[in-house]
Amino acid sequence: MTKVKLERINSQMIKELSEIIYLDIKDEMLKKATITAAKITPDFSSAKIYYTYLGDYDREEFQKEITNAAPFLRHKLSERMDLRHTPELHFTYDQSIEYGANIEKILSNLNKN
Repeated sequence: MTKVKLERINSQMIKELSEIIYLDIKDEMLKKATITAAKITPDFSSAKIYYTYLGDYDREEFQKEITNAAPFLRHKLSERMDLRHTPELHFTYDQSIEYGANIEKILSNLNKN
């Protein structure tokens, strides 16, 4: 599988999962999720989906809810994407936004001094 094709599939997965969450998910907590990245394995057996969310939800509780919704999301994804095999979805909280905000805060404090 070429790297370009994997990247294209990853991009399509982000788009489709975002739409599924917006249109098909009934759970108000899960509607706050934003898909930030997707990394499918070259054999299409699994995909790591990175997400963040808005709101003051407990991270462990949110992780549990999105993990419970994974089979539904996978089924909906299979209806939207033309793949021979729809991968297992493994959701991981994306800490890069928090990490970036912390770096920005540190740099801001350095500039004030």
